[in-house]
Amino acid sequence: MDKIQMDILGLSTSPSSGGAYALILSEKDGSRRLPIIIGTFEAQAIALELEHIKPPRPMTHDLLRDIIQNFDSFVKSIVISDLKDGTFFAKVICDSNGSDVELDARPSDAIALGIRFKAPIFASVEVLNEAGIDSDDELKATSRADATGSPGTSAKKSGGAEKSFSDQLKQLESKLETAIKNEDYEQAAKLRDQIAKIKG
Repeated sequence: MDKIQMDILGLSTSPSSGGAYALILSEKDGSRRLPIIIGTFEAQAIALELEHIKPPRPMTHDLLRDIIQNFDSFVKSIVISDLKDGTFFAKVICDSNGSDVELDARPSDAIALGIRFKAPIFASVEVLNEAGIDSDDELKATSRADATGSPGTSAKKSGGAEKSFSDQLKQLESKLETAIKNEDYEQAAKLRDQIAKIKG
């Protein structure tokens, strides 16, 4: 599997998220960002470790770390391996007596555990190509291309329904650009999915 190393950029939330958080991963040697919606408990587990805050009693991911270490094993890396029907999947790669063991996990749990071992985080090329959010410059170039009617864009189409389709797409792309500029990655992820549905 081809994969790209990612860094944790941060956690964000908004009143409309219903208690969920967006974990933002950033391409280590690039400009793309990968927002992943996670639960409150997992967000807290990640935030505590990133801030080096030690809770009075071990949390679930601390317990998992201790169990793994007591079996003379450690977490080598975390891979965001797949995206199916809008749901991300991850693998925890452990070293057990010199042999690699792959464990399936939710990305939130995998990352909460991985950072306790200071393990690198990767995303598969396919996942990043499908769900990664490009930089502002790339989005502006896309918007300009759509506005000038480049080949393959809906600006060349005719008819009322198709014009409405084109206007809706441009409006969503403009909102996506604004959301990224304001670092509202949860909203950006939702807009990206809407754009993908329309284009698909």
